[in-house]
Amino acid sequence: MQRRVVVTGIGLVSPLGVGTEENWKNLLAGRSGIGPITRFDAADYATRIAGEVKGFDPAAFIPKKDVKKMDVFIQYALAAAQFALEDAKLTIAPEEADRVGVYIGSGIGGLPSIESQHRELLEGGPRKISPFFIVGLIVNLASGQVSIRFGAKGPNLANSTACATGTHAVGDSFRMIARGDADAMICGGAEGVITPLAVGGFCAMRALSTRNDDPERASRPFDRDRDGFVMGEGAGIVLLEELERAGRRGAPIYAEVVGYGVSADAFHVAAPSADGDGPWRVMRNAARDAGIEPSEIDYINAHGTSTPEGDRVETLAIKRLFGEAAGKVAISSTKSMTGHLLGAAGGIETGITALAVKHGIMPPTINLTNRDPELDLDYVPNEARRRDIRYALNNSFGFGGTNACLLLAKHGAHEARTGERS
Repeated sequence: MQRRVVVTGIGLVSPLGVGTEENWKNLLAGRSGIGPITRFDAADYATRIAGEVKGFDPAAFIPKKDVKKMDVFIQYALAAAQFALEDAKLTIAPEEADRVGVYIGSGIGGLPSIESQHRELLEGGPRKISPFFIVGLIVNLASGQVSIRFGAKGPNLANSTACATGTHAVGDSFRMIARGDADAMICGGAEGVITPLAVGGFCAMRALSTRNDDPERASRPFDRDRDGFVMGEGAGIVLLEELERAGRRGAPIYAEVVGYGVSADAFHVAAPSADGDGPWRVMRNAARDAGIEPSEIDYINAHGTSTPEGDRVETLAIKRLFGEAAGKVAISSTKSMTGHLLGAAGGIETGITALAVKHGIMPPTINLTNRDPELDLDYVPNEARRRDIRYALNNSFGFGGTNACLLLAKHGAHEARTGERS
């Protein structure tokens, strides 16, 4: 029999704040974390705005002598993991260390280090390259550093599935606990690539909003006047635990993970499948995994990036999944406030979805002021809304047509639904 898995800790670092409480407060207030780029001179760029993490002091989480040995995405991962473990009130004891794992991915990894060390090479030759260059930037060192810091000796993995990375990491961790490979997993995603090369690359693709004079209103998912996504950065880490272990510890339980779906568009490297087939199948697969009907789902934290085609396709997929009941499901895109955290998006949005389920409050989609006539569902426009949430989906779709979807349930709701014994 598959073991049950619950979310017991949440750690968020995003443009909305450093720490879960600050993020949640700003999400419910409908505040935007988007502003002008300050990391470099973006005057020559078509897009000059982004969602930067503000007020982050890495020395508050990492020994000062080690800060320069880690790229910023690793620093964000360590901070978010600390928040998640503190939230769950978990200190990993030596006797249980090999049953606690880490699975943290990143879409791009240490691009800031690559850019800076390349400059050092060109200006000073190979002797100027830092001995910490490689171990400070490779994608799996977020997981590696978190395991070292907190003494987690169980499974240790990293993935890179573009903007679905964080959700895949949490979903795979759910599977590991369910089948007994671990009792707890520290999992999610981290990203920090607001750099000249990354912003330039997305500008070249014409994927970013150019609403430079109005940054707080630039990310506007599902709105008629949306013109592209806004890059964000940060990390979203959750602690998953086997249900009975969490109960023995008296851990707080935000939600139960009851379904995980994956799919591929098999269509295009960057564009979503025009008919929404991949997103439809991934949501269907998550519901099927949990053994529930789509009509039982009350809330969707949408991928909702604010790109014209992406929002249209996700809406098509939701309509196909829910049929005539599509208008009854509440949908919000929290990227309207955080921007798009790329590989970290699925991690932070899993945490937000779990908070929504726990508290029965759905964050809004801000900047939704002019409805696109093609997009006619309930996107929770502009103000948070209270609603008892039995089941909630978290959608993530990535370049390459890779899709991931998690289904979370209110603690106790799935047990009552299926008649299982605790």
